[in-house]
Amino acid sequence: MKQMPNFPPGRITDLVELKKQGMDVTCRTTFEILPVEFAYRDNPFRAHIFVCMFNGTVNGQEYTFRKCYSRGCPNNLCPHVSQAVMIANRYLQRDYHRLEQAGIAVDRRLFSLEEMTVKFEDLHEDTAQATTIYDFIADASDCPGISVEPDLEWVSAVEHFAHQDSRTIFLMANFRIDCQGKITRYERCLACYPVESDHEERQKKITIANQRLKLLYEEFEQAAIRCEKRYF
Repeated sequence: MKQMPNFPPGRITDLVELKKQGMDVTCRTTFEILPVEFAYRDNPFRAHIFVCMFNGTVNGQEYTFRKCYSRGCPNNLCPHVSQAVMIANRYLQRDYHRLEQAGIAVDRRLFSLEEMTVKFEDLHEDTAQATTIYDFIADASDCPGISVEPDLEWVSAVEHFAHQDSRTIFLMANFRIDCQGKITRYERCLACYPVESDHEERQKKITIANQRLKLLYEEFEQAAIRCEKRYF
């Protein structure tokens, strides 16, 4: 079979493009909520990451890729776990909408805290509405002169699976949003890969991370949001 462009897919955008090219695309999702030890500068911390595995076929050829939707922890270094699961579902629903708009059927399953094996104290203490960076883009007209400063980082971590640990590199973007002096911060995991696969995976994941950044920057421009573009 002739090699297809954008195959194997590594992003939702790739699946959408393959469908637009007339390919037969199927998509299934499975979830992982993993405990992770982040080596963050001089202040390491423990968190949980919300990961979705996308599996399926394109014209009969199998593919798989994973996407990290958020991370949550009980300290102030990232959103509280109860908030993180809502953030993850907001981003996940956006991806489901993109797939369905392209004509790709997908079961709209969501992350659930009940699926977690670890119980948190004060799990429901954060009842604030979960917002995403796309909410700020949509509301940009309400704040003239809004600006975004992205900070890109390579973050080392250890993921704890059921029967093994895996050292992983996360390509993270932290967006500092200034809306008339009110500062809000959003973080996005743009790609990740196992340390043991650095030689094979690094450049692929850099490309994916930069493609995702490019799409975000384009949305900023369309909303007249000032942003200094930075790439990995």
